[in-house]
Amino acid sequence: MPMQISRNFAFLNVHSLDLVRLGSQAEQYFLDDPNTCLIKLRQFAEQLAQLLAAKVGLYENPEESQFELLRRLEAKGAITDRAAQIFHEVRKVGNLATHGTYGEQGVALNHLKYARWLGVWFHTSYGDRTFKSGPFIPPENSQEALETTLKTTAEALKEELARLQAELAASQQDLSLTRSQAEQAAAQAQEEAELRQLAERLLIETEAEAETARTAFLQQLNVMQTQAAEQPIPLIQATIERAQAIDANLALDERATRGLIDSQLRAVGWEVDSQTLRYSQGTRPQKGKNLAIAEWPTANGRADYVLFSGLQVLAVVEAKRQQKDVSGAIDQAKRYSRGYQIKGDEVLSGGPWGASDHTESYQVPFVFATNGRKFLRQLETQSGIWFCDVRKAQNLRRALSSWYSPAGLLDTLAQDSEAAHARLKTEPFNYGFELRDYQRQAIEAVEAALAQGQRDLLLAMATGTGKTKTCIALVYRLLKTKRFRRVLFLVDRRALGEQATNAFQDTRMERLQTFAEIFELKELKEALPERDTKVQIGTVQSFVNRLFYADSAAGNGASSISADQYDCIVVDECHRGYLLDRELSEDELSFRDFDDYVSKYRQVLDYFDAVKIGLTATPALHTTEIFGQPVFAYGYREAVIDGYLIDHEPPIRPVTALAEDDIVWQPGQNVQYLNPQTGELDLVNAPDEIRADVEKFNRQVITTEFNRVVCDFLAEQIDPQQGKTLIFCVNDRHADLVTDLLKRSLAEQYGSINDDDVMKITGAADKPLELIRRYKNEVSPKIAVTVDLLTTGIDVPAICNLVFLRRVKSRILYEQMVGRATRLCDNVGDGTPKEVFRIFDPVGLYKAIENFSTMKPVVKNPNISFTQLVSELETLSEASSVSEVIDQLVVKLQRKQRHVSEPTRDAIEALADMPLAQVADYLRTCEPRAAASWLTERKQLAEMLDRREGGGRRPMLVSYHDDYLRRVDRGYGVAEDGTEYARPEDYLESFQRFITENKNIIPALIVATQRPRELTRQQLKLLRAALAQAGYSEAQLKAAWRSQTNEEIAASIIGYVRQAALGDALLPYGERVQRAMKKILTSQAWTPPQRKWLERIGKQLEQEYVVDREALDQGAFKTEGGFARIDKIFKGRLETILQEINENLWTDVS
Repeated sequence: MPMQISRNFAFLNVHSLDLVRLGSQAEQYFLDDPNTCLIKLRQFAEQLAQLLAAKVGLYENPEESQFELLRRLEAKGAITDRAAQIFHEVRKVGNLATHGTYGEQGVALNHLKYARWLGVWFHTSYGDRTFKSGPFIPPENSQEALETTLKTTAEALKEELARLQAELAASQQDLSLTRSQAEQAAAQAQEEAELRQLAERLLIETEAEAETARTAFLQQLNVMQTQAAEQPIPLIQATIERAQAIDANLALDERATRGLIDSQLRAVGWEVDSQTLRYSQGTRPQKGKNLAIAEWPTANGRADYVLFSGLQVLAVVEAKRQQKDVSGAIDQAKRYSRGYQIKGDEVLSGGPWGASDHTESYQVPFVFATNGRKFLRQLETQSGIWFCDVRKAQNLRRALSSWYSPAGLLDTLAQDSEAAHARLKTEPFNYGFELRDYQRQAIEAVEAALAQGQRDLLLAMATGTGKTKTCIALVYRLLKTKRFRRVLFLVDRRALGEQATNAFQDTRMERLQTFAEIFELKELKEALPERDTKVQIGTVQSFVNRLFYADSAAGNGASSISADQYDCIVVDECHRGYLLDRELSEDELSFRDFDDYVSKYRQVLDYFDAVKIGLTATPALHTTEIFGQPVFAYGYREAVIDGYLIDHEPPIRPVTALAEDDIVWQPGQNVQYLNPQTGELDLVNAPDEIRADVEKFNRQVITTEFNRVVCDFLAEQIDPQQGKTLIFCVNDRHADLVTDLLKRSLAEQYGSINDDDVMKITGAADKPLELIRRYKNEVSPKIAVTVDLLTTGIDVPAICNLVFLRRVKSRILYEQMVGRATRLCDNVGDGTPKEVFRIFDPVGLYKAIENFSTMKPVVKNPNISFTQLVSELETLSEASSVSEVIDQLVVKLQRKQRHVSEPTRDAIEALADMPLAQVADYLRTCEPRAAASWLTERKQLAEMLDRREGGGRRPMLVSYHDDYLRRVDRGYGVAEDGTEYARPEDYLESFQRFITENKNIIPALIVATQRPRELTRQQLKLLRAALAQAGYSEAQLKAAWRSQTNEEIAASIIGYVRQAALGDALLPYGERVQRAMKKILTSQAWTPPQRKWLERIGKQLEQEYVVDREALDQGAFKTEGGFARIDKIFKGRLETILQEINENLWTDVS
């Protein structure tokens, strides 16, 4: 007898008879054996996923697990978020059914709906776009069978089947209005004939060997995979995009949505079943259980769920169908909270909250609303789990990616943020380390923002200003005052995580105890926190794995981590904008591109219902989009002025012949190419002139000669015994080359060096974290050659030299690279402190970045993509701007069309409906706005044109051109007219003009030149800031003076100012201090205590340039009583004495 074919799955026969069989079998088992029904549906979903993978060229082998296959499909965007959610739900419950008796009829019915939804989505996306599925058809005779198999426990299921029958009847009634009786009869007869034919085919196959059928299916997959691999990638991508769009038009009904919500709640610790654990079926709160009870009656209607921990009522949940808006449903949940009434033994959680007369007050503290869909920021109000703490009217509703656990709601209920903020206001800063003024200000700014209810905060502090110490003090205060329960300290690489762990473990806070001794700390290697954990350190990559790619029992193929696991996330180095320049290969998860990284990074932050605090030295656009504008900022120049960071001299640029003239191959000249994938060299003749500028050196052209000349120059300039050096290369191959060449150059220069003095430290090196530790803490290596591993967050204060052998496009990355050398260091290896650091710039990065930062954004960029240009057309309103972009598109298209492969050309011409050669002519002759409209309607064209043909890494040119050093330039910056200072005297003349023009205008200049005895530390800071704003720093002035006069004079900034303004002699500042103090000490007879204090003030003056009342109330002076105590020793004359010292510094020395 032919098997009974399900009308819900028959349409899939065009793809696979197995899908029809499995769906039909599952439907037949629905009532009698729901466990087997769920197993069949799991098999259905597995085969459907394999077919889908083969359709888009992603099928690999039949042994791949469903979880891994779904993960790959998700990564490529071949399945939508909702499809992935449903696939994983069917997989998870099917696995449970396979390993034990799990199924109930209600669960099985929901999963039949899920499987049909997946089938309809797949068929419409990858088969018949015009397919109309109609409503889900209840299994035949299910109502009668249910009556005989279940008498009392399936009321909800009966109601659902009756609803489905009614929906089907309504659909058929609508259809009858558009068809005649004869047409309906003919259509029904045709459908029944097709079902009989399917049944007969399946009967034949079921009688055959199962192995033969399986083999045939695998062969089908292989054929489909081969066909997909031959299709142009843009066509595959268009199909995937269509699947994304179709998802939005397919809905799950409310009962099926409830099934997904049940699964999500169950995953975080709630006992739930919306079909059986209902108020109407006698379910009530119980001690020792965390129940989500469905259909709980209130005075204002039935709540979809009420959440109880034991007898304590915690939250109300409003569930909507998947197509419904979620954020607005919070109002309905609020109504149920107001209308909650005690029904039995349960107890309220406090309150009521809200109106003072309790007439409209809330009885339940927390409310949720959801439609079961995964949270998508692009559809924020229509997805996720919306939450509101109604205990305070100022608490705003917000979207979550996951549910609160029972313990999380209890912890949140017990938390008193107002009391915590009151404690913070009185909490002293008496810790085992001294915080600088700006660090305290940063902490206080964060605490003030938190008190105002701000949940996303950004701290911008220059590299080397102690963000980690500031953060440790901040986190300690927030935990001590119980403002937060648990903090996640998130980093982007393991090296930073290890560094942070050491800081938390070593920093003493109070009573000689370290942070880690006071609060429990979880390190990188520990995946999950325990109940008492207060701080966990983790990487973005590890949390992406745990949250989105961990194969667990939770619904979306994700983990069962709840939204409340952390209530504060601190993100170190949160900018990440520099990833545009990175190869993303250094021990990191393989994100597809920068946008994908930011997406995953943002998803990790969104997953937890936590306050987010970002730490960065260089805020990027996406950083402020996530964390907002900085609540506190302390920049590099300000830190240099305050004496907390080291300034650098003007960059030193050794100019080689090849760097200045470019590497050129003439037409017909032999050119060698290195194939990066095979390692083989190919020899060809250049058809046209080939020219490579310095930006392409070591990136597209291998030039040993250029690197040799540079390394010889570096060996002359850098003494390995004096400080450490960090060299930035293009890639790992380049780093190997430079490491070898520099060792040879140093050996030639110094006779011999140790092999470990110069070391490559990249992700490809052996044990890179160990190498970083050695570079930081040991004598060798003295010179580190890196690519990206040391660009950010690594603290090595002894770095005195930076070498740029690569160009980068990101100013953020550039500033991070420069930041490696800005830290103070008392001993750089030879017993002397670091006063400045040097930048060696053979590739002209400093100048290129400086110009880039001062230019307004322009679209005339040869590297800008077709996609970006077409996107800009949608934002432009001026006709001239539209025309300009169209012109750029035409030029790019004319250049690109010669390099388009045949399959891609066919795809482009099919979409454009004209030959590719004519597209540029059409755009050129068309009216600009019409051309813009034509392009924006065909955005896929841009994506096809942006595709790099051939795949893999491009071959690299190999240069054997000779090179030599022509000259050495210094980068003193750019004058007001935009021209670069060519000589040091140009820079010094410009400085003198600035001082002359402003000496009677800028208040700090007036004091420094006319009343130096009155100069205060604050005025000195303002003077330095004004000079820095104009492009003048003490380090650059010293370097320019040394280059012009060949004199090494350690004069102060005030000395340079007075020399330019008044013609004072330029003397070493230390000599000035000695003269001034000698004059003071010999001016009268001082008591021994007075003489001792004057000598200490003189030593302090050598370090600070100005010693005033403020200076004596800080540091070691403060611990000994500060200005007030010292003033008593000098009989109340200390202020006058300090002014006399300042005056003597700048008189009688010309």
